[in-house]
Amino acid sequence: MKSITEVLGIRYPILQGAMAWIADAKLAAAVSEAGGAGIIATGGRSAEWTRDEIRKAKDMTDKPFGVNVMLMAPNKEEIVNVICDEKPAFVTLGAGNPVPFFERFHAAGIKVLPVVPNLKLAKRVADKGADAMVLEGMEAGGHIGKLNTLPLMTQVLPVVSDVPVVMAGGFADGRGLAAALLMGAAGIQMGTRFLVADECSVHPNMKQKIIDATDTDTIVTGYTIGGAVRGIRNKFSEHFVELENEGSTSKEELIKMATGTNKLAAVDGDVENGMVQAGESLACITKTEPVKDIVDGIIREAQDVLEGAPKLVSLL
Repeated sequence: MKSITEVLGIRYPILQGAMAWIADAKLAAAVSEAGGAGIIATGGRSAEWTRDEIRKAKDMTDKPFGVNVMLMAPNKEEIVNVICDEKPAFVTLGAGNPVPFFERFHAAGIKVLPVVPNLKLAKRVADKGADAMVLEGMEAGGHIGKLNTLPLMTQVLPVVSDVPVVMAGGFADGRGLAAALLMGAAGIQMGTRFLVADECSVHPNMKQKIIDATDTDTIVTGYTIGGAVRGIRNKFSEHFVELENEGSTSKEELIKMATGTNKLAAVDGDVENGMVQAGESLACITKTEPVKDIVDGIIREAQDVLEGAPKLVSLL
């Protein structure tokens, strides 16, 4: 089996998460230039914006980068057409059935990495010809599944061994990368850690909210309406969960309340009334810094951990 670095043509086994309203050409290009794989997020965006960002990223880097397609988007067909025209190195596909799109992307010479939350879907996309996949645990920020990262690794990695599996959900440092590699993963995907990168265009208020947060500060909204989302506790998220628990607010009303809150926090900087989407690994994020410093630091730490790993055999 090829490694994820071979499949994507990158130096390090680190992917940048596709964060709607945040992950643009500037961030994606910076991650790819640093040796990882940057990803442009198209959630909430137009086909024209997608085309412009792909072209901007190509101007900023000659390294491989990807584009994420949110399969619940009403304009997904337009966005898929643009991606096939512009031909980034790969796509990630989430929030829907990715299989019907495999043939079109492969015909355009684009690698396909579905984002999956469980063993059943992991086996299915592997059987249908995925080039690799992102297996996401519920410790991640944003929309999440029902299983934690460690149980996913324990149950999926030994079974899906013919395509590279990149783990996502709670990864923020080199120790996490080392642990994932030792478990048999091909690499990791990180979103929250890159939110505080200098090249990330998210509002400064949101960056500071993440830096100020600690390990117990995330909350999950939307369980009762079938769309769980993890973010940082604030006025909006705590009130939303209160309404869910009371059970007197309809699903339609809750969905209306949540609509637009991601953009409100990420773009407008209202970190009390917007949904500050972020993963659980927060306490280790203490400052803003360039993408290259983030990636280099994670790689150094992972190398140190892995070099010391053989010593642990004496404990067994």
